[in-house]
Amino acid sequence: MKKIVLAFSGGLDTSFCVPYLIDQGFEVHTVFVNTGGTSVDEEMSISNRADELGAANHTNINVEESLWQEIIKPLVWSGATYQNKYPALCSDRYLIVKEAVKQCQELGTEYIAHGCTGMGNDQVRFDLSIQSLGKFKIITPIREIQNTVSDVRNYEKEYLEGKGFEVPSLHSKYSINVNLLGATASGSEIDEWDEPSDASFILCNQPNNYPNQSKKFAIEFKHGEAIAIDGEAIMGSNLLKSLNQMGGEYGVGREIFTGDTIIGLKGRFLFEAPGLAILYKAHRALEESLLTREQNTFKPMIGQKWVDLVYSGLYFDPLVKNLETFLKDIQTNINGIVDVVLSPGKVDAVAVHSDHILISKEGSYAQSASWGVEEAAGFIKLYGQSTETWTEINKK
Repeated sequence: MKKIVLAFSGGLDTSFCVPYLIDQGFEVHTVFVNTGGTSVDEEMSISNRADELGAANHTNINVEESLWQEIIKPLVWSGATYQNKYPALCSDRYLIVKEAVKQCQELGTEYIAHGCTGMGNDQVRFDLSIQSLGKFKIITPIREIQNTVSDVRNYEKEYLEGKGFEVPSLHSKYSINVNLLGATASGSEIDEWDEPSDASFILCNQPNNYPNQSKKFAIEFKHGEAIAIDGEAIMGSNLLKSLNQMGGEYGVGREIFTGDTIIGLKGRFLFEAPGLAILYKAHRALEESLLTREQNTFKPMIGQKWVDLVYSGLYFDPLVKNLETFLKDIQTNINGIVDVVLSPGKVDAVAVHSDHILISKEGSYAQSASWGVEEAAGFIKLYGQSTETWTEINKK
């Protein structure tokens, strides 16, 4: 039998894939990559599910710290979101692909599979990433059947039940994805452009459960990376988990987003990213104070390009690393502490403490300056010379 590695989550689609691939003559090796949204007990259930379905071998891999280093750091440095709203919570998919490819290499097989449909963005992210990492034969069971059956999900359920397997019922109302960056929910009334129900709250409290008092704390950054909260060293995934918990209590970072997908469809979903919302706000407050005017003007263009590439499935394009080189370099002096205040549905960066704030000795905005009225008037006249000349020549 040909060996194949299946990126496995234990949900309906990948559960269907295991016996389907076995029926196609494959020896199925499943791998679950924990990107920060799955407990130890849930991992055990996923392992048991893979064994029950007939996988020859199953592996659980935790990549939380890799996700922080390879994705979250440059994401925060970018300060950007897809279509000015979505903070690319989907970018953990690239680490899932990397681990699945490693499994293929260890097994010495060229066959790799995933459970993506032919309608969404993840199929692009998975396929392009696999192609970028080597010569593999990609098998996609859900895409194979979607043109031959009228109701894919019902077909999957009947297929599994016909082989004596229980059908997963977890998150039956919504399709939910949780990782270290945050959570997304789609399906049901969200897909219909209606108001999401109370069941859609995942990481965030519902508004009637927000704390009565605001919460103030300090985040310390070194070279643009958050390294401590209220003076206590805490880095990487643990730091973001703490911010997710604090921000979630106040409903920070919860949004409904309608975006343009890679394949050209409109997609509507709800996302919650409380920790990222806090980091974005605090990090930007520090950059505003520490970077020059030209840096603050130019850097967002680099950050936006990075996010757009990552969203669009092109994480392994060399331009991504080129852009990250710039983003890392510009963080050299982004050192300091930012005071943050959480209030219901809102996060504010209220104070910045750093030895690198660009405070000029020559003048203070709206306070005092070392130059006089003649110098100011002369500068303004020269600065506006081009506009003034255009007006004189072209006025009617």
